[in-house]
Parts: sequence; C-alpha cells; structure tokens
Amino acid sequence: MKIKENDFELFKKLRIKSAIDLALILPKKIENLNPSKFPRENEICTQKIVLKSINYNKNQLFGTGFCKEWNKNISFVFFHPRPWHHKVLKIGKEIIFNAKLTFFNHFWQFNNPKILNSFENFVPKYQIQGIRDSKIQEFMKKYLTFENLKESGIDDKYINFILNLHAYDERSFAMFQNLNLFLNDLKYIEIFNFLRRLKAKKTHYKSYKIDIFNINNWLNQLPFLPTQDQLKALKDIEQDLNSSEAKRRVIMGDVGCGKTLILLGAALMVYPKQAILMAPTSILANQLYEEAKKLLPDFVNILFIKGGKKEKDLAQKLQRANLIIGTHALIHLENHEAVLVMIDEQHRFGSAQRQKIYTLNKKDFAPHFIQFSATPIPRTLSMIQSEFLQFSFVKQMPFKKDISTFCIQNEDFSRLNEKIKEEIAQNHQIIIIYPLVNPSDKIPYLSLEQASEYWQSHYEKVFITHGKDKQKDEILKRFRDEGNILLSTTVVEVGISLPRLSTIIIVGAERLGLATLHQLRGRVGRIGIKSTCYLYTKLKEIPTRLKEFANTLDGFKIAELDLKNRLSGDLLDGLFQHGNEFIFFDFSKDEEILKQAKEDLKNKNIID
Repeated sequence: MKIKENDFELFKKLRIKSAIDLALILPKKIENLNPSKFPRENEICTQKIVLKSINYNKNQLFGTGFCKEWNKNISFVFFHPRPWHHKVLKIGKEIIFNAKLTFFNHFWQFNNPKILNSFENFVPKYQIQGIRDSKIQEFMKKYLTFENLKESGIDDKYINFILNLHAYDERSFAMFQNLNLFLNDLKYIEIFNFLRRLKAKKTHYKSYKIDIFNINNWLNQLPFLPTQDQLKALKDIEQDLNSSEAKRRVIMGDVGCGKTLILLGAALMVYPKQAILMAPTSILANQLYEEAKKLLPDFVNILFIKGGKKEKDLAQKLQRANLIIGTHALIHLENHEAVLVMIDEQHRFGSAQRQKIYTLNKKDFAPHFIQFSATPIPRTLSMIQSEFLQFSFVKQMPFKKDISTFCIQNEDFSRLNEKIKEEIAQNHQIIIIYPLVNPSDKIPYLSLEQASEYWQSHYEKVFITHGKDKQKDEILKRFRDEGNILLSTTVVEVGISLPRLSTIIIVGAERLGLATLHQLRGRVGRIGIKSTCYLYTKLKEIPTRLKEFANTLDGFKIAELDLKNRLSGDLLDGLFQHGNEFIFFDFSKDEEILKQAKEDLKNKNIID
C-alpha cells in the first residue's frame, strides 16, 4: 500500500500499518441523516419541517410545524437554546430537523433537534480524540480499496465484506445494526492480520556448529528417574541444537515439573562449548548453581557470577567456563562464547531485558535461546507465539502433588490456627502472604507490619520479609533452615526451594491473578508432602474464580481460567503485557478461528 507523504503522520497516530488495520477502525455509531419515510417513536428521525409557530419560555424554545412528507403537524422543543437558534428559527421557514421522536400531546415531537443544511446520507462517527471524523472518512475512501486489501493475502469474500461494511449506504447501515451476525468474519480478519504482522517481526540468524555431547550416560546415573516429558523436552532441544538456524524454544512446565534437569541437560549437550543460564533473582541463581554442582559431571566447569561483584580474573574464568550462571547482570556480559543462552522464569524479566538478552551475541552467528516458564499460558497464546517460538510442554510431575486448596473467611480463623500448630509440631513450615507491607485505608486487610505483632507474640521462629527488603535472600535462607512461619508479600512467588513447606495462606486472595496464586501455591508440597493452600477473603461471597482455582492443580487449566478473567495483552508490541490489543478476537473462545487463519496463511505461503 503506497501512502502519500503528508498522510504518514495520521497513519502513525491511528497505528495503521496495513489496509486491514484501517478496515478494523469501525465507527462508534452511524448517524442516518437521510429523510425518514415515517415517524418512529423513540427513534432518531430526520425530516424537513415548515415552521408554523414559535414560543419562548425561560430555558426553552418550542413550537409547531408541518411535515409535507409525513402529511402531519409536528412539535419541537429546544432546551437551553443559543442566540443563533432565535435567528435561524423563523415562521414560514423550511428547516431540516434530526432528533429522537416522541409522541407528546397528540403530536410527534422532535426533542432538542440538530439543524441540518441538507440531508447528508449516512455519517460514521469514529469519536477518536484529536482526529476529525471527516478526515478518517477521507482516509477510508483513499486507501480502503480492493487492491490494497488484496496485498494482505486475505480471501476475496473478506475483502468484499470489508468494502460493503465501510460503504455507508443502506446495506452498510443494516450490517452495522446487526454487527453480531458478522462477528466471526471480523474476528477472522483481525487474527489473520495479526499473524501476518508477526511474520514481519520474525528474524533468522545462523547458529554455531555444535557437536552434541551424548548425555545418555549422565541421565542413567542420576539419583532419580527422569519423566517422559523431561526426556521429550531434551530431545526437542537436541533437535534445535542440530539446526543451522538459531532457534528459540520455550519449555513450558507447571510448578515443580523438574525444569532444572532439562536446563542442566541442555547445558551438558553443548559441552565443551559454553552455555549461559540466567535467573531473575540471586537466590534462584544460587540455587541453580548448587543443583548444577551436585548433578553435572565434575568435568563441566561451572562459573557463578554474583550480581554487583567484580570477579577477579573474570576474563580468564569466562574463557574456561562451560556453564555460566547468574542473574540479569549477565545481560552486560562481554567476551563470552556462549552457543546457548537459557533464561529461567523468563516472565520475570521485562520485555526490554529479554530483547537485550536476545542481542547478547553481536557476531555473525547467534546462540540458541531456551526460555523456561512455570506460568503455563493458554493454548491460543501458545499457538500464536509458535510463529516465533518452538514449545515443549512438561506436564508430568516427578512425584504426585498432594495439595488441597480451601477458600476461607473470618469464621475459619480458629481452625486455621489449630492447623498451623499441627504443622509446626510435624516440623513443617508455613508461609502467610499479605497484600501490603504498610497499612492502607484503601485495602480492608491487615498489612505485613500490622499482622506481624500477632504472629510473633503467639509463635516462635517467625521471619518477615518483602520485595524491598535488602536482606530478603538472607532471611529466606534462615527461614528455610530454622523457621516455623514466614510472613511475606508475593516476593516468594518465585524463589528458594523450601522442602519442609506444607502450608501457604494467601490474604486477600481475590486481589491476585490466578497465575500468581498458582505460583504461590506451587511453593508448597515440593517433595510430595501433604500440603494445604488457604485463600482468605473478606468478601461476603467467595468469587467463582477462586472456587474454580481451588478445584484444580493443573496450571494449564488455570491458564484458561485466568484468560476468562483478564484481558489478553498487547501480544505483538508489548510481549504479553496486561491490556487488550484485540477488539473482536477472544482468546478464551476463538481457538477454531485462530486455527483456520493459521491454516489459510500457511496454504498461501504467507507464513513460513
């Protein structure tokens, strides 16, 4: 689509990148400014009137007239008339009124009508701030053509549908009045257009030549038996590493599915070449380092880089390292030779950080990327992201999780206290999550600060931490080794492994998304001990979504539930941030439409 130079600015303002983008800008309403053949009660009508009488009363200007078309006397009323109304409205003059009609005192009455210079057919009202409707209409006429729409590769039937919808004639007006009948067409057009834009963002880089290290002996000598899903994910990674193109893969696994084994296996596959493993927090990075030292063969040189500390002889250590582990500080790493970059809990990194990670290697060849996430995403999102990424799903658990989830209210507190005492007696641990660190008038729950006095006075070995606590890593370690109760904010959503943790209580659970609740619940029962998650709410009615959450431990089902309760996110430009880019397409309902659009794009060779 060729755009005239003086139109670029408006295209940018409207975020239009194609003719379909333009076609998906629909008016908020359409005014029918054609002459109405008959008067219709409580509907907006337009007709020419010859004024017969005019009266004034405080804040009203009213009178009567005759409509030749309807062969009827009518009345009209203006509330808070302007001076110009008095000048325009004269007895004997023909005026075109446009307003809602009511039947009042035996007359059809125009209420507060607009005065038109002529009958103006159908006028779309887009109501986009700072842009005149007439300017958008002008754009539609100029750029919304069959030829421009054909460039997108979409079928002719959809092009004709778009052109008919934007014709703003009798048929177009009827289509807008019954838009729900055409909703599936609009959904298809929108997702088709979106997938095309995804393709334009896809980049291709050559990968390094890797002689795959055979990890079978290592797998056979592990102190536990890997699950079939773990082995399948390792096979998928091996296939990627054999490719001449740098691949991006997401290992999507539920909380506790054993992703650590997969990332260590991937690092071993590229031996003696170098791999980088990045974690969102220093405590998690340290945990991965300890696991790597314990499970990987002795001949693998593992380097742990602590954030903010300058390592002595770092350049030499980097050269010798087979596996480099650290936090996001590794983004600024120079002089590495990594052929594989792995990111654990990738959703904890901002999109700008992730983009920086992808440009870690500025040479002719790029490393393969593997992202690990314990936040399952709905099928529709993974189907869309698969234009960018390969997916491996790890659903099997190394051990059966035995976690019960209960929604509780104020009256359940005494029983909860008994449960806490029972768990401590069995040398188990409890975490209580509070919504705030400091008191707030806006939230009806105790803060961490307010609640701590009760727990510390009634129980021993109570530890407290939160997101801004500079000592939180140290406190979490001390709690792991010697604590009974940890009071915290959601900082523990991702973090240290706590094998004795059997109970988590989430205060104000309705304030959190289901994905966050699932991550928090995933802290308990990590080695199969019988565990409990309590969702505490002060609401009189327990929300349905909390009840649904309590009935399943399956992270993939929870992802679908979560999708029903929130917007899908600006997937293309914001990489799954909160919000909604789609006007018509619904991620929780429209999987079949998505499948059809993907299939059509592949058949037309529009998506590789």
